[in-house]
Amino acid sequence: MTWREADNATLLAGLRSLLAAKSIASADEIAERIRITDGGGPAQGARMVAKAWTDPDYKALMLADGARAAELLDIPMRGLPPLGVVENTPGIHHLVVCTLCSCYPRAVLGYPPFWFKSAAYRARAVRDPRGLIAEWGTELPAATAIRVVDSTADYRWMVLPMRPAGTEGWSEAALAAIVREGDMIGVTRPRA
Repeated sequence: MTWREADNATLLAGLRSLLAAKSIASADEIAERIRITDGGGPAQGARMVAKAWTDPDYKALMLADGARAAELLDIPMRGLPPLGVVENTPGIHHLVVCTLCSCYPRAVLGYPPFWFKSAAYRARAVRDPRGLIAEWGTELPAATAIRVVDSTADYRWMVLPMRPAGTEGWSEAALAAIVREGDMIGVTRPRA
């Protein structure tokens, strides 16, 4: 059986009506969740990273409870899986992957990039993380360990990258502008 767009629209309308009739979710609640999901993007995560780079108390909170840290910056996290944040240091570099599908912290990074969902990325991240990130231009010293972190339906992850040298005295806005999505996944590192 081939689905047409009209069939999908009818199915979606029926599902929404059923959710409202059963008092599970109203049309307004569904619209609000769609608005929140669509409002997520790498700029949200970049704001968190920049704040952590400039505020030690915020950084400690972000590493202890990523969802609470996000909410302090008015990034809605209600109803979403917990957000874990791992910190890159000179001795350890984190790489986030969802080995099963594409579990991703959408509230803070938006929709996952196409490559994050690919079977090739998922397999290489586990099998050859150093080789994978080298293809992104991320060369690490041999002494730097790489830890692969599996994002799941129950717990989402993002990376707090190292602050680049030469950014001392920069404003949070200027710092946020240099943080890319790949930096918060671990395939790249921010550059001044």
